[in-house]
Amino acid sequence: MSPEQILAEIRETNLSYLMLAQSLVRADREQALYRLGISEETATLLATLSPAQVQKLSSSSTLLCRFRMEDDLVWNLLTSSHKPSVNEQSAQLHAQILLAGKHLHSA
Repeated sequence: MSPEQILAEIRETNLSYLMLAQSLVRADREQALYRLGISEETATLLATLSPAQVQKLSSSSTLLCRFRMEDDLVWNLLTSSHKPSVNEQSAQLHAQILLAGKHLHSA
């Protein structure tokens, strides 16, 4: 992939992410805070962005979203390759609880 293609992909991802984030914040603020892992201030900013501002922000060469799961335990729980079972459901639930806890600490 060429550098120009990578930049185009980043810009497209930025636009998609901003549009999704803005929609989530406007539809259900509390769910958006949890699902996006953002602060109240960021949610307020996202909700008030004009289409022109969204377009301008999305044209950045820097990816605006990031992986929230920086914890190896969460990655291991989400990517474990055991058979679908109660254990897998438990692992998924455990990962969600860990992520929810991180959201509460960041808020």
